[in-house]
Amino acid sequence: MSRLYKVVLLVDDDMDDRELFDEAILAINSKVVAHYSENGQEALDKLAELTELPQVIFLDVNMPVMDGWNFLRKLKSDGHFKSIPVIMYSTSALPKDIVLASQLGASYFFTKPNGFDDLKRILFVILENLDSDLKGLKSARLKLQLSPYLLALID
Repeated sequence: MSRLYKVVLLVDDDMDDRELFDEAILAINSKVVAHYSENGQEALDKLAELTELPQVIFLDVNMPVMDGWNFLRKLKSDGHFKSIPVIMYSTSALPKDIVLASQLGASYFFTKPNGFDDLKRILFVILENLDSDLKGLKSARLKLQLSPYLLALID
């Protein structure tokens, strides 16, 4: 049974990016509970406190205290959290970063778009596919031509 609302977590140290993300989420779906953390350690602490785990985690790569790579390693090695899909959310589109994200267990690699409308379009597609554990995301991405912003890692 699907939830009446969706729960997401954004882990990003850039306050402007967090605010833009929040505005985009609110613009496309007011029934989203969004949690925010500034780094990987803060995100792990937040996950331990939440009564309802997020359906997806959007994860930046470069952050202080604990970067995205170390957070992803810890998350995927924890039996309680490892099933939460992670979408890397980064300015990087380097092939080596995409490969590493896949090796560490990320579901998708999402390059931060330049425009607000692109961000809303991408987040809309992701949120619409949360109830199916992101299984329809690949076909939706192709249909809406979201590349190069959203790159599937699990084929």
